[in-house]
Amino acid sequence: MKIAFIGLGNMGAPMAANLAAAGHDVVGVDPVVAPDGLPMASSVAEACGDADVAITMLPNGDILRTVAAEVIPALPQGGVFLDCSTVDVDSARAVADDAAAAGLGALDAPVSGGIKGAADGTLTFMVGGGEDAFETANPLFGIMGQKAVYCGASGAGQAAKICNNMILGITMLGTCEAFALADKLGLDRQAMFDVVSTSSGYSWSMNAYCPAPGVGPQSPADNKYTPGFAAELMLKDLGLSQDAATATDAATPMGALAQTLYATFVNDEGGRGTDFSGVLPWLAAKTRD
Repeated sequence: MKIAFIGLGNMGAPMAANLAAAGHDVVGVDPVVAPDGLPMASSVAEACGDADVAITMLPNGDILRTVAAEVIPALPQGGVFLDCSTVDVDSARAVADDAAAAGLGALDAPVSGGIKGAADGTLTFMVGGGEDAFETANPLFGIMGQKAVYCGASGAGQAAKICNNMILGITMLGTCEAFALADKLGLDRQAMFDVVSTSSGYSWSMNAYCPAPGVGPQSPADNKYTPGFAAELMLKDLGLSQDAATATDAATPMGALAQTLYATFVNDEGGRGTDFSGVLPWLAAKTRD
């Protein structure tokens, strides 16, 4: 396929590289970076003019809407606009409506797996939009990731991502709190892991991404909390979850508390630029008050 890939940051660049390595004709667009080995276009319109698929990986809904206003008129009718950003549901649905009006397929397909998953081609895609567009894009999901779940109509992919990451933020905080308490009770961290990872405290945050250095599989904790998924991105996703909860009148007290704690960590306690599991040393250094 001919693919325009717009947004070549830490996630977009390796995703685009994997598509190119698989033999697709990929042209990149980014106002800041130009990854080695990837042909670059001077504008969104130039990249999309003869593309089969336009893929975006962008920071937020406002930027997505701005870029979409350039993508949609340029992409040939019958093409697919595939947005892999994590944004608010309203933005995803608005862009999909505009794309459909222009004769395009549209998919919102945020990802899980972080920078390593993007590089390794092991991302999970949560996809909303038309089923025909999903079938067109499905081979690309198989290159960039290990799994793509079709979640329903436009906006459903973003809804799934928001709910998933609210769970992730809550469980990571609980895991870190438990390690901090175990430390003060004199319980060895390896013993703590061996018990919890095989009993009712089992979770992805503990078993696959343990926040304690030297315990469990390799994780950012073993690299001084260099981000696999930055704390400020977790804060962004928790903010999206609480915006959605407010809009739908949903009770999410744990999600709201997780947002408050990550806001303190990121904005006031030096957490910006660290992995979201870096709340462990922050909490471990705190006292009850």
